[in-house]
Amino acid sequence: MTTNSLQTDKTDQTDQKTILVAVTDIFFYTKVRDALMSKGYRIERARTQKDIAEKASATSPSAVILNMNDETLNAFQALETLKADTRLKTIPILAFANHEEVDTFNRARALGVTKIVSRNEFSARLRDLVEEVMLNV
Repeated sequence: MTTNSLQTDKTDQTDQKTILVAVTDIFFYTKVRDALMSKGYRIERARTQKDIAEKASATSPSAVILNMNDETLNAFQALETLKADTRLKTIPILAFANHEEVDTFNRARALGVTKIVSRNEFSARLRDLVEEVMLNV
């Protein structure tokens, strides 16, 4: 194999990574989906609490994105579920929350989130943050 074909193979593998997005707000989800799909990621959406564990098991995502302020999904319970399952606990988790919610940031870190950022930083740096958490596994 030539060096070029090795580089292509590696790029193809990176482009096929799946991100599980646990965000119920359709407008915000669309923004996340569009930003990540433009970089070649496959997106799997979790709409319910049950979806998070089931889809994480079924798709073996490269990362999970959690909205810690989503009123439909209990992000803390999702973190506990993911970290309790030996097959899922190593999946990097990128979470975001309102910047003034210090308790949310602290609790998410204590439950094992890979990285938690403010909603504004998440919106501004989404692709970089996803790549960062996937590299820090």
